[in-house]
Amino acid sequence: MISLQATIRDNKEKINALRKSGIMPAVLYGEGIESAPIKMTLKDFQEVFSQAGESSLVSLEVAGKKYDVLIHQLDRDPVSGQIIHADFYQPSTKRKVVVEVSLVFEGESLAVKDLDGTLVKEMQEVEVKGLAISLPREIVVDITSLKTFNDRICIADLKMPEGVECLKHPEEIVALVVPQKEEKETSSAIDTLAEASEKATEGSDDSSK
Repeated sequence: MISLQATIRDNKEKINALRKSGIMPAVLYGEGIESAPIKMTLKDFQEVFSQAGESSLVSLEVAGKKYDVLIHQLDRDPVSGQIIHADFYQPSTKRKVVVEVSLVFEGESLAVKDLDGTLVKEMQEVEVKGLAISLPREIVVDITSLKTFNDRICIADLKMPEGVECLKHPEEIVALVVPQKEEKETSSAIDTLAEASEKATEGSDDSSK
């Protein structure tokens, strides 16, 4: 399990001053513990988050005690997109939790290689449920089964860890390959609808003046 160190944060400390000095404020809470304000270096957090994401347990050490936690919620700066706050949640060891897990697409599709098709990823993450200790960091989607334009990878085809269930319908499509012409037509149709929507909005604005 990945480890991360933090210290108790004094509520009198100014948040902006902490952030300017490379310290990220956070909160620790969860099953069997009292909520506590904490802080850690942003660099250390980023390194851990890049490995654990929001679905893998992290061993968080605070004031000599260790907590098995999930990085439960993130706040980002609206301009830079940088993480400025995080919640660390200690889940129950007996009760299942629901988290979003990223999909990682691997392999080579013959429909792309030999038929010059375009891979379409219908989803980038899925919602799963399970005990925190069993939750995966990511779910691998093997696209080698996409050999023709008729092939599909559905939720039911994903390999889930034991004790973990996906909350999406088994027949929902995860990925497929379409001819490039069809892809271009779909993109063109989307652009046309977007332009029509913008013109309608502009017309509505003009009439209200």
